[in-house]
Amino acid sequence: MSQQRIKLYQGSVTPCSYLENKEAVNIYADPHHPNPKAIYNQLIKRGFRRSGEYVYRPGCMDCSACVPVRIRCNEFKSRRTDRRNLAQNADLSVKFTSAEYTDEYFQLYSRYLSARHHDGGMDNPEPEDFKRFLLNPWGEAIFVEARLNGELIAIAVTDATPEGLSAVYTFFDPEHASRGLGRFCILQQIELCQSMNIDYLYLGYWVDGCQKMQYKTDYRPQEHFDGQHWVSEQTTESD
Repeated sequence: MSQQRIKLYQGSVTPCSYLENKEAVNIYADPHHPNPKAIYNQLIKRGFRRSGEYVYRPGCMDCSACVPVRIRCNEFKSRRTDRRNLAQNADLSVKFTSAEYTDEYFQLYSRYLSARHHDGGMDNPEPEDFKRFLLNPWGEAIFVEARLNGELIAIAVTDATPEGLSAVYTFFDPEHASRGLGRFCILQQIELCQSMNIDYLYLGYWVDGCQKMQYKTDYRPQEHFDGQHWVSEQTTESD
């Protein structure tokens, strides 16, 4: 595929969501480009992400803590923690389906935000918030459904691109938080990559110094983007 010419725009400065006493700014790809799917496929290899219809990356001038991460899925090495998680959730049924809005999905999303982001600006969403954030009007988004005895308890949103799958967001029933459903959904996306012979699962940004992002280093082998190249991360962890 030929390289697309892409205009980039700088967003406004906002408080950082990950590090205290920091400000953040994002760089956005031209939202009016005539072929947004092609530029997404191109930019995902350069550390960009998607939120709704927008493709972006951090563009902070004085901070480089946000590091794009991808897993080499065909070489993935499960740890004891992963195997224990899969055994604990062996009673769940998993389905991969095209992303769409349904009342069932929205109700689960609302319960999750109410529990995890109470008074954080994301709770009490409207259906349009769900659609704007999670659905992709120009690309191919997939929902990974996890159900317990037919009841929906988790959804992982992932984008399918020629460069790999890109994990966008995961939400689950707070009453089943002890199951480790976030990890379970990542493992399901890795398995989907393996079954489709897809090389990479893009996990978004690992943020050094942000505890809630440390889980992204658990899946190996993985690569980090240094601004120019994807570099193998050599850190080893116990099984």
